[in-house]
Order: sequence, then structure tokens, then C-alpha cells
Amino acid sequence: MQPAVTIGLDIAKSVFQIHGVGAAGDVVIRQRLSRGKLLQFFAKIPACLVGLEACGAAHYWGRELRKLAMMPA
Repeated sequence: MQPAVTIGLDIAKSVFQIHGVGAAGDVVIRQRLSRGKLLQFFAKIPACLVGLEACGAAHYWGRELRKLAMMPA
């Protein structure tokens, strides 16, 4: 599976939807994850651009994802 270069993340109360596309624009990830597994998922994949919906929780999740990107591999 090729890595995602862009991921769209629909954040909700308990189940999040992930849609990722590769460099050629083809879908490489389409997955539903629970809140507890979201950061585990992102910790396992290479850093990429993540788009979040504009809501109050987006700031929290943006900070958490940024922390993962700054962690040494």
C-alpha cells in the first residue's frame, strides 16, 4: 500500500472517519476509527497533510497530531 500524502479527518463524538489519498490522487485509506485508536493510527503512518473540519474539537486534535509529527522516529 502506498502512503497517504493527504488525509481528510471527520471528527465526531466517538467514531472518526479517515479518507486518505496518495500522490496520484487515488484512495489509499478509507477507515473508521474509535476515539481511543485515532492517535495510535496516526503514530504508525508517515507524516502527511491532515485536513480537519472547523469545530471546537479541531484545535485539540490538531495539537495532538502536531505532537506526533514532532516525535523522533
